[in-house]
Amino acid sequence: MPSDGYAWWYLDALSDDGQHGITLIAFIGSVFSPYYAWARRRGAADPTRHCAVNVALYGPSALWAMTERGAAALRRDRDHLTIGPSELRWDGDGLTVHINEYGSPIPRPIRGTIRLMPSAVESRTMALDPAGRHVWRPIAPCARVEVALTAPALYWAGPGYLDTNRGARPLEADFRRWDWSRARTADGALVQYDVESCVPSSDRRLAMRYRRTGGVEDIAPLPSRDLPLTGWRVRRRIGGVPGFEPKVIETLEDTPFYARSIIQTGFPDGPVTAMHESLSLDRFAAPWVQAMLPFRMPRAFWSMAKTG
Repeated sequence: MPSDGYAWWYLDALSDDGQHGITLIAFIGSVFSPYYAWARRRGAADPTRHCAVNVALYGPSALWAMTERGAAALRRDRDHLTIGPSELRWDGDGLTVHINEYGSPIPRPIRGTIRLMPSAVESRTMALDPAGRHVWRPIAPCARVEVALTAPALYWAGPGYLDTNRGARPLEADFRRWDWSRARTADGALVQYDVESCVPSSDRRLAMRYRRTGGVEDIAPLPSRDLPLTGWRVRRRIGGVPGFEPKVIETLEDTPFYARSIIQTGFPDGPVTAMHESLSLDRFAAPWVQAMLPFRMPRAFWSMAKTG
């Protein structure tokens, strides 16, 4: 991984009864870290010194955690990634995550296991920019997820998703914003990426239909529609068929530069419900936002002592 680069692995799921949700992101070179941003201003920065596991629980047991750790807390090989006390392991059939984190800003524990079982594993990788500095791979667009936590005491299961991103430069160096969504369909999943580049002629819109049994079909991007701004005035957009007015079912996260929402939109086969994220990198780079981030993204002291 180059200096100033990053890689992350992202998982999300919603419970069958619609009452619970989860997102988990394991970062090497935490792209939203103020500490990593400050290090880059001093020169080329080592991404392994800025690692984190971000976990967010939605629903009655809502919690959020993201503690940054240094290189001494990172261990990895082809099928295994450990960041501090949390671990991700791929066993050939699926992904098992052992979570051992503390919430922020209130330090409540989040402990337990997530098991993701893909219906098929996809190998296709796509560039998000013309130079190929930022690439994205949906690993398991259609999956079954079981969440079994001891703190808080919680068990549920439902449909989920797994992907990975990696890049050679900070996101804000090449992108102004993006919208991403994945929706469960009758035969698989619809995934959309709408990327606004710092160079307007480099904007990208991707739309893929993944089959549950494996395989992907590129489809024409659906017309993009504006959604209501978030409480922090972050812009949200999603693709959908003409004549169907998309609507926000629930806003799960509302921050100064990032929003996660559950949105209903129209697809040629009928209405779909999507997990959706909107990211404003112009807003993320603003000094006032950078000054707020340490309150939500603390850095473990022992990692600072060992790795700087």
